[in-house]
Amino acid sequence: MARTPAYYEYYGSPFLLDTDPAGNWVGFRLNTETGEFEPDNRPVAEVLLATSSGEISPLDREEFIWQTERERGRLRGEGAVFALYETVDAIYARARAEGRRSIDDDELALVRSIRRRTFKMWEDEAARRAAGEPPSFTVARS
Repeated sequence: MARTPAYYEYYGSPFLLDTDPAGNWVGFRLNTETGEFEPDNRPVAEVLLATSSGEISPLDREEFIWQTERERGRLRGEGAVFALYETVDAIYARARAEGRRSIDDDELALVRSIRRRTFKMWEDEAARRAAGEPPSFTVARS
C-alpha cells in the first residue's frame, strides 16, 4: 500500500495520489490551464501498479513542488503569486543574458524558496475558495 499523499509525474503532468476519509484512493491532476489540481481518478490504478517508467514516475515532495510550480509559472494572471513567477523568470533571463548555461547555487536556492512559497499560496487559495471566499489571484484565460 502506498503512503499518502504520494506524488508522481504522470505522462508529463504532476499527479497527487491520496485517500479520502473512507480510505478510498483518490487522484488529483494538475490542470495546466488553470493551475489547479482537479480530481482525476482514472489514473489511480495505473499509478498504483506502475513501476518507474518513462510515463509514470514517483516524485518526492520537493520534486513534485518543483514540477508543479514550473508548470504554473507558465501561466499569466493577476496577483502576488504571478509577481513571484516573474521573479523566477527574471533570474533565468539574467543567466541567459550573461551567457550562462544555468543559474548558480544561490539563484537555485532562491528559485526553490520561491517555488515552495508559490505552491503554498496555491494551497491556501484552494482552501479559501473551498470555504466560499473570493479569489486572491486570478489566472488570465488565453
